[in-house]
Amino acid sequence: MKSLRLFLCALPLVLTGCSTLSSISSINWSAAYPWNWFGSSLEVNEQGVGQITASTALEQEAIQSALGSDYRLRSGMKTENGTIVHYFEALKDDQLALVINGDKGTVNHISVLDKTIPTASGVKVGTPFSELYQKAYGNCTSAPSDDKVAVACQAEGSQHISYLFTGEWSGPEGLMPSDDTLKNWTVSKIIWKQ
Repeated sequence: MKSLRLFLCALPLVLTGCSTLSSISSINWSAAYPWNWFGSSLEVNEQGVGQITASTALEQEAIQSALGSDYRLRSGMKTENGTIVHYFEALKDDQLALVINGDKGTVNHISVLDKTIPTASGVKVGTPFSELYQKAYGNCTSAPSDDKVAVACQAEGSQHISYLFTGEWSGPEGLMPSDDTLKNWTVSKIIWKQ
């Protein structure tokens, strides 16, 4: 009976606190989930990667806040199609995990290189082509890559997610490898683009 009285006295305070807190939009409620207490819970989905979305400011403080303490950021600039592009690289254990680009002050492109960050459907860096596609035709195009011939494929049912596959290829650059060759290639990047 004593615990019931205590509960009834505390209930109005709890409800008042909840209603006040619900109006604060900056609270990251997903961080309160127990499965997010011990490490990264980043996932690539239609909105972005983890808490990084198209509305995230392309600023170190905003990106670091969205990523959490598991990642260390460094920034840089490069030219892309004749314009200077500002980007951030997120490192985890001194390994490059994410490259975050933006336009007009917000994030619009994220390349995921970290094998521990899956898509909502469970695809990770290292997933074989043969697990996702039967054929490249209608799904994939030849894509430029820094060091290898690559093929970019749109994720099934997605407007914003694509996969960059790389692998062994002795044919000419710019030509699409055969489906038989592609079946052994693996995802080298997961790309989210606004």
